[in-house]
Amino acid sequence: MKFVLANWGTRGEVEPFAAIGRELVRRGHEVHMVVAPEMVDFASSAGPQAVAYGPTLQAVDDAHHEFFTLFFSKPWKTRELNGLLGEFVAPIDEYRQEVGKTLMSLSDGADLLLTGMNYEGVASNVAEYCGTALATLQIFPLRANGYLVPRLPVRLGRAAMDLFEWMTWRGHKADDDAQRRDLGLPQATGHWTERIAARQAMEIQAYEPACWPGLPDEWATWNAHEPPQRPFVGSLTMQLSADEDDEIASWIAAGKPPVFFSFGSMPVDSAADMIAMIAGACAQLGERALVGAGWTDYSSVPHYDHVKIAGPMNYAKILPACRAVVHHGGSGTTHAGLRAGRPTLILWMLPDQGCWGAQLKKLKVGAGRRYVATTEKTLVKDLRTILDPEYLTRAEQLAAQMIKPDDSVAIAADLVEKFALSRRG
Repeated sequence: MKFVLANWGTRGEVEPFAAIGRELVRRGHEVHMVVAPEMVDFASSAGPQAVAYGPTLQAVDDAHHEFFTLFFSKPWKTRELNGLLGEFVAPIDEYRQEVGKTLMSLSDGADLLLTGMNYEGVASNVAEYCGTALATLQIFPLRANGYLVPRLPVRLGRAAMDLFEWMTWRGHKADDDAQRRDLGLPQATGHWTERIAARQAMEIQAYEPACWPGLPDEWATWNAHEPPQRPFVGSLTMQLSADEDDEIASWIAAGKPPVFFSFGSMPVDSAADMIAMIAGACAQLGERALVGAGWTDYSSVPHYDHVKIAGPMNYAKILPACRAVVHHGGSGTTHAGLRAGRPTLILWMLPDQGCWGAQLKKLKVGAGRRYVATTEKTLVKDLRTILDPEYLTRAEQLAAQMIKPDDSVAIAADLVEKFALSRRG
């Protein structure tokens, strides 16, 4: 069969698709991945054929992060917020037509188009035009539900998400209508998520259901038939080995298990200040620190004997040997730490990361704080909290409930195969 897997985004957003793509290639299928320009080499290294679509990540990321930093710290600065919003939305909107053409060229004749959050509406219209089976994949509870916002009652939380969904549709309605006119499709009267649900597309939930008690029950009716419409598969990762794995493992074994820190693709204003804060907090607590560099350049920062800065690593190998994990709250890193049975501190920058922080606090396996509100003093306080033995016990108990990484990939690949077959003819 022919599968098209399309998702514009950073490594954390692309790896779940690459994990499925690699498994589908192993099973003998023809697989094409469509990703941001910077992610083409990574996607193709997994085995599928890969092409680029959309703007570069660099054209969007800085303004995107600046917008949410300002939004969560000074929301009254509407003029600056509107300017930043335009800066990161404009490149995405500019490529909508090109994205549609790229997806059209690959999806015509495909057995399944699997897409993610970014350009989901464009992909939905293309699949409808081509008559191609459509599936989506979410790495956190994106569809309207009562559990994403822990501080709100279930009904109010669901209503808030319904309102947000309506607002996003109104914001994109003109572009959505234009694409549908160009394709000769009837004008839509609601959000593309409503159309996706009405088509009974499969909406794969690629995160751990044990992290969201109550959500599987809320969506039970969606999964009461075969194939299920919103199946939970757990987090999808390729568990890739890295060149520094053995060296890092040796450093860990030579002393007290460290606290792991990483901020992935999130921008760090001053690498030197960040390392000084981590070094100072860990020194006060008598801890060592292992820092995953991610996209940040730490090459010119001061050296500290109790801090090691490392490049890419296999989280499945390294994190179980750490005491705790501190990171930005990306879904992939969050799941890696929880699967390792380690308590987590999320220093978040974006809304979904904040939701993960709040949820882990609710489960009492971690804590969360806005990155811009973090100081050496707050870091010491938060580390003392998550290093409490009770947090480790609860984290280990949660890890025992989680779906194993290899099982997650196999389940997801089985689902897309079965769903594609069910839509043939």
